[in-house]
Amino acid sequence: MQHDAHAHHDHSAHGGHHENHGAHHEEHGAHHAPGEASWSMAAKATLHCLTGCAIGEVLGMIIGTALGWGNMETMILAIILAFFFGYALTLRGILAAGVDFKTAFKVALAADTLSIAVMEIIDNGVIALWPGAMDAHLSDPVFWIVLAIALAAAFVITVPVNKWMIGRGKGHAVVHQYHH
Repeated sequence: MQHDAHAHHDHSAHGGHHENHGAHHEEHGAHHAPGEASWSMAAKATLHCLTGCAIGEVLGMIIGTALGWGNMETMILAIILAFFFGYALTLRGILAAGVDFKTAFKVALAADTLSIAVMEIIDNGVIALWPGAMDAHLSDPVFWIVLAIALAAAFVITVPVNKWMIGRGKGHAVVHQYHH
């Protein structure tokens, strides 16, 4: 564009207050052992990644436009910021659970890298291949329409990826063990 959730949860770590997790199950859905990931869990994990990606994409495009950068430089910045904000949202939740930064950072990388990468490939691929999208300005409705379509396509294609990862105890299944 021209720019002029959840897997198995170990309740034994909670010091015997297993009975207090009814509300936790209601809020996050039933917990599953690896291999039993639901589409709902995968959609929630993907929506989480999509939020960070969308923030990064739009901010990158705004910054690239303000600085008068070309398409490639702006797209690279948008991708970098999509990863940054995707990881930041995950880090925020893990750090809030009292996990040290180094551990939280490793968990965020393990949980989100594949999901964000797939999302960015699809999202930017749609934008790059859509006729006229790369030349649309931020004030042009086609910019926002194609961005919305690109993000929707990225969501739809990434949900099965997240379902697969959660079903194997990876991705957001890892993040969930830190949410209390």
